Amino acid sequence: MKIDRLIGITMYLLNRDVVSAGELAERFEVSVRTVSRDIETLNMAGIPVISSTGSGGGYAVTDAFSLNKQIANIDDYFFVVSALQTLCSAYENKKLDATLEKLLAVRRGKSPGKSDERRVFVDFGVVKEGENIPEYTRLLEKAIAGETAVSFDYTSAEGAVTHRIAEPLALNYRWYAWYLLAFCSTKNDYRIFKLNRMSSLTDTGLPFSRRHENIAELLDEQWSRDDRERLTVRMLCKPEARAGVMEYFHAAIEEELENGDFICTFSAINSERLWFSLLMSFGGQVRVLEPASLIERVKRTAKEIFSRYEN
Repeated sequence: MKIDRLIGITMYLLNRDVVSAGELAERFEVSVRTVSRDIETLNMAGIPVISSTGSGGGYAVTDAFSLNKQIANIDDYFFVVSALQTLCSAYENKKLDATLEKLLAVRRGKSPGKSDERRVFVDFGVVKEGENIPEYTRLLEKAIAGETAVSFDYTSAEGAVTHRIAEPLALNYRWYAWYLLAFCSTKNDYRIFKLNRMSSLTDTGLPFSRRHENIAELLDEQWSRDDRERLTVRMLCKPEARAGVMEYFHAAIEEELENGDFICTFSAINSERLWFSLLMSFGGQVRVLEPASLIERVKRTAKEIFSRYEN
């Protein structure tokens, strides 16, 4: 509906400095011409949207404007609550718990209708299963707020252990794990560390050596610099392996064979261990076809396991 799009455009502009017409058109799946008409409608409704031209130009709401009426409905409320409950399952934080309690209190004492009942339940509690993850996230959150350096031992994917002194900047959860963006004094550069590879973490109490800005941009830049070797794995699978292969490897099926077997492909980081462990767990239900280096690795690992039990 047009009214929903107009509200959406208003919210989008309020949360940003300047937005181009092209970005708005892509975001709301309309033409640039429709965006122009929507902006005119918003101005006629009393929402002061200004436009600028040239490099970096676009639309913006004047700084003096603010919304003073409630525009969120019950669906919006439940989306926010569900999102917070999901975050609470992965992240222990008293302020976050307090925020959730405030929102839950809004509906307390009222009988929700059938459409108000929560129907989506997401639990990321698995990310707290590491031995020290909750303790480490709390310590790092405190160090980030106080701008103090931390020290820790770090184990690489290859098993090498190094001692690090770093200035923590942000916690990042992705790929079912917690990561830390930090300025590593040891390497004199920004780095991303996986929390479950950290040990002996302590807050040194030493202040940051420099000012760090544009944290979100730094985080994106570090992830974009991921130059770890990737493999494209091609394998032949039996029918009984289908569910597991699709779940764990997010594989793409390349060919279905008449006997029910299928050929699939997936991408993996060569130095990571989890995907290889999962691959070995399928035993004879899968057979690697490519690359040749992985075939040799599977054969070598299988021989090592066999010899271990043979003696």
